Amino acid sequence: MSDATSADRALVMGILNATPDSFSDGGSWFHSEQAIMKGHEMIAEGADIVDVGGESSRPGAVEVSVDEELRRVLPVVEALSPHVRISVDTVKESVAEAAVAAGATLINDVSATLWPVAARCGVGWIAMHRQGTPATMQEDPYYDDVVAEVRDMLAARAASAVEAGVPEIWIDPGIGFGKTLDHNLQLLAGLDVLVATGHRVLVGTSRKGFLGALGAGPDGVAAPVTERLPGSLATATWALQQGAGMVRVHDVAATVQAALLVGRAGHHGEYTGSMLDTEVGT
Repeated sequence: MSDATSADRALVMGILNATPDSFSDGGSWFHSEQAIMKGHEMIAEGADIVDVGGESSRPGAVEVSVDEELRRVLPVVEALSPHVRISVDTVKESVAEAAVAAGATLINDVSATLWPVAARCGVGWIAMHRQGTPATMQEDPYYDDVVAEVRDMLAARAASAVEAGVPEIWIDPGIGFGKTLDHNLQLLAGLDVLVATGHRVLVGTSRKGFLGALGAGPDGVAAPVTERLPGSLATATWALQQGAGMVRVHDVAATVQAALLVGRAGHHGEYTGSMLDTEVGT
């Protein structure tokens, strides 16, 4: 099991979608056996937390029933929770409660409404900002000041969670959730504003559509999901440098390496020349 309290780097959360329709890996880990194998692979790569989801929240996604979401999520949570910290990615109270009973200790909540559940269950809670619903959020997102509005909403929800007694709170700006490409870039540039709230910040940019647009080739065609690792690593590294305490990613091993580099660079005065000398001339 990874040491989630390591002083060497920020935390890396691995994304495990037990769904047929997630934007990046929909269907790859839909069956429980496949999802469990993928979870163990993430653990071996250094994931501090594995985030298990049974309902896609991509733009245009269709809601699934509680029973179906439970069928997808619970066997995976039960199998992996003895080996790594598990978060459950859900907006449904009953799914969150059942996942906690199965071993999850963190609720990853894209609706930012489940703090009463987290308080009741005595587990951590991630509040993500989202404008609209998956069906509507990318139709015409608008903000007067996206950084200030996202900060204010998340700070208000976090305050409610503190009052309710939630023991661990994270805030997530919700990159790509009811935001244009420019909104996403403004939020990345303004992450220090979220960090300044005093709440721990999680950032998820991995393989998202705006990276495809930014990585478009000379023909203007967006980079496909399979070619978004450079942008994913660049934005994760940026987020960590700005003070984010955790990044949510598909590519765990590469991101753990990047996070170690950021962490060690931040503590460079504590390192002797021995490690660097070993690399010289190689």
